[in-house]
Formats: sequence, structure tokens, C-alpha cells
Amino acid sequence: MEKNKQERQEMVRQLIRAGRLGSQEELLTLLRERGFSCTQATLSRDMHEMKVVKLPGGVSGYVYVLPDEVLLRGSEEQLRVNYLADGFRDLRISGNLAVIRTYPGYASSIAAVIDAAQPAEILGTVAGDDTILVILSEGTTREQLTTRLVKIMPYLKTREGF
Repeated sequence: MEKNKQERQEMVRQLIRAGRLGSQEELLTLLRERGFSCTQATLSRDMHEMKVVKLPGGVSGYVYVLPDEVLLRGSEEQLRVNYLADGFRDLRISGNLAVIRTYPGYASSIAAVIDAAQPAEILGTVAGDDTILVILSEGTTREQLTTRLVKIMPYLKTREGF
């Protein structure tokens, strides 16, 4: 008996929550072991529909994350990805420029979160692998910047160097 789409998607959620999965092949193998028959294209469509994203997972490379871990919140629909704060190393400011140093692989995701929030204090970001250049709005102070970044990613306040 073939399992339906809703059951398959629920199993995908459970598997992503249970393990640090980094590829659709891994996920497809686990689904098949649990009696689900689907193609990679079907799994890809499911993951797109479920809004599963791939983010840096530390030493294990990139991992799949469910949308309930990535929350849209508030009237400004600020994207808040708290666990990205684990990749934060330090913040330095000079004039209207700031540099955020991250662990390798985190910079582009953190910059995307900052840009998605569209904070008035920040004109934009440019990200590499482990460094983000932040262009500040005229007159933005370090305190204003750090306050805004904590609103975007609340766990930043727990990080040393911030």
C-alpha cells in the first residue's frame, strides 16, 4: 500500500528534525527504508512546498532546516534565524561601515537574514564565506546597530564579541 503525500511530508519533517541531513539522496534513502516510494523529483517538490532550506550546520557542512525554525514575525516580517548566531565571531565598526566576522560558511546566510529584515540602520550587506561588510545608514551608532541585529537574531546577545 502506497503512503500518501501528507504522510510522506510528515515523515520528511520527522527525519529532518531527527538528524543532520545534508542531501536529498540521504533523505530519499531514509524514506524508502520506512516504506515510502517516491522519486527524487517528488521529494524535491515536497521540500520546496514545505519550504525546507539548507543552512550551514557547522562541521557537518550544510543541513536541511524546517520552516518552523525559520520564522517570519512582526509587521515588518523580519526573518529571524536564531541558530545562525552560532556562526557569529565578532563585530567591528568604522564610520558607516561594519564588518561581521563569522565561522566559515555562515556569512552569506547571516547577510541574507539581515537583508531580508530591511533594517533602517543598514543600507545593505556584502558577504563572503566568513566575512560580511555592512554598510550603515548615515549616523547609525554601534548601539543602534547592535540593538537592531539582536532584534533580527535574538541569540546574538549570548555571543562573546558582540
